[in-house]
Amino acid sequence: MPSRIAKQIYNEIQGANKILLVPHQNPDGDAHGSVSCFSHYLRNIGKPHSTYCMTDSTAKLNSLPHLVDISTDESVWEDDGHDLIIVLDSGDLKYAGVHDFIKNLEHDPIIINIDHHPTNNYFGDINLVVEGASSTTEIIHGLLKYNNIKIDKNMAASLLTGLITDTENFTNPGTTQNSLKVASDLIKKGANFNTIKTWFLRDKTFASLKLWGVVFSRLEKHDIHEIVYTYITQKDLQENEADESEAEGIANFMNNLGDGKASLILKEKEDGNIKGSFRTTDDNFDVASIAKALGGGGHKKASGFTLNVRSIDDAFEKVWSAVESLS
Repeated sequence: MPSRIAKQIYNEIQGANKILLVPHQNPDGDAHGSVSCFSHYLRNIGKPHSTYCMTDSTAKLNSLPHLVDISTDESVWEDDGHDLIIVLDSGDLKYAGVHDFIKNLEHDPIIINIDHHPTNNYFGDINLVVEGASSTTEIIHGLLKYNNIKIDKNMAASLLTGLITDTENFTNPGTTQNSLKVASDLIKKGANFNTIKTWFLRDKTFASLKLWGVVFSRLEKHDIHEIVYTYITQKDLQENEADESEAEGIANFMNNLGDGKASLILKEKEDGNIKGSFRTTDDNFDVASIAKALGGGGHKKASGFTLNVRSIDDAFEKVWSAVESLS
């Protein structure tokens, strides 16, 4: 934990009049858990604050009692009282979906950037980016510990949600000795590991399994690039009476495949954009570089991107073109 930056962030929080907490759009457990931990902490010290995300969290995440509701109301940007903005788990402001909002502000708040993605472009006035961390919540744990901030039960549960999400329940290569130590500390502080683990592992409905069957029936392998891939359309969701949250986890599950160097799933969103998720366990295959070439970001072994194209086929064309340009 960079001590100077950790202390600087603490001082900025103490001196702020009102704080805005922002995760990346389409927040996962790490992004939502990061915002929730900060929100519980700010409530504990009586610090006025707001939350904003460009998109809603999934119903699955919102069902966890320790996670706070994150507002999607754009009117929050009309409040000129926010003199500090903390952006969490996002490689850049465009990925967070707030680049234009911040650019158009009439006042000039301090921006703190806390993240663990190697593609982070250090957009903040203060940047706490630790690429070796398993999750942003692991970094926040270190920040709180360094500044001797008490971690209560809700804060601990929020942080553990992020750890379990980004390490896939401590099974993927992002799992480290430190992440396991942090998890142990959070459990000691009251986080219910079994509740969060059950939420993460036992979240499949009848509709989601039917949807997964359709998606896996389309599995193909790009023989040149050695990428296994598939896709989901809005029609698939409608025909199987499923929502987008029930497609979550497919990318991680595909990472268990023994074939190919990497896996890719494309998902058609309600707005017509195509969201892509890459996964790999191959140390020599960098999916973050591909995602970055497509306007996204992430980690060497797990990354994502969003494309504004006319169809799934057009999206695949862009992906293969990006892969070839990096070969």
